[in-house]
Amino acid sequence: MAETTGPGADAQADDAHADGAQAGHALAVVIPARDEAARIAATVRSARDIPGVGMVVVVDDGSHDATARLAAEAGAEVIRHPRNRGKAAALQTGAMEVGRLEIAGGLPIHRALLFVDADLEATAANTAVLAAPVLAGGADMTIAVLPEQRSPGGGRGRVVRLARTGIARATGWTPTQPLSGMRCLTREAFRAALPLARGWGVETGMTIDLITAGFRVTEVPCDLQHRVTGRDWRSRLHRARQYRDVAMALAVRRARHRLGRVSPRHP
Repeated sequence: MAETTGPGADAQADDAHADGAQAGHALAVVIPARDEAARIAATVRSARDIPGVGMVVVVDDGSHDATARLAAEAGAEVIRHPRNRGKAAALQTGAMEVGRLEIAGGLPIHRALLFVDADLEATAANTAVLAAPVLAGGADMTIAVLPEQRSPGGGRGRVVRLARTGIARATGWTPTQPLSGMRCLTREAFRAALPLARGWGVETGMTIDLITAGFRVTEVPCDLQHRVTGRDWRSRLHRARQYRDVAMALAVRRARHRLGRVSPRHP
């Protein structure tokens, strides 16, 4: 069960939803977050500045800090998981909340979804470039390609290589940054990606599922800066969990392929 806080459905219905419909707002931002009190407010404020954004939903995935309160104060609609359920569950909860708010506001469910990581702070507004190809009908999903980060990461690229190789073998397409979480996709594409791969395997699974179903996926350079993992034990544990979830996502999709459970979007 999830708990909703923030501006509230009534405020969304009376203000953002009605005004958004008239202004032609086409994007809903979903931000999964856990223990991001130091960064979430700046990220929300920046995301709200993206042209075409009519709503920002933050999913607090079992935080122990003030993430939810600060996100709401910054103008986001916040929905909380009482316990940590993982990134895939947070994204799915966020997408469902977008639909609920649209219905509550009397609006058609027509927005594209823009997934934004919680630690982007002021650079979150730069994800706007991901929306243009999707809203113009030139792509079903766009994936951000980030520049070199100001702080070097502590990993050796094992998870990235695993995901990149797995996607290439499954689809014939080799992504530059297969684990990039900043993505914009149509509602149709999101529905086609369900059920999402577990946890940190969500991006790998989503890419494979959409390409094999005939959806158009492309990468877009995006000037973003985020927190990178270091070399401490917590960072190593995080990368181990990433590796586990990506490996599981790939294994599940290999099994589906062997069983012939791929239904192309276009015959």
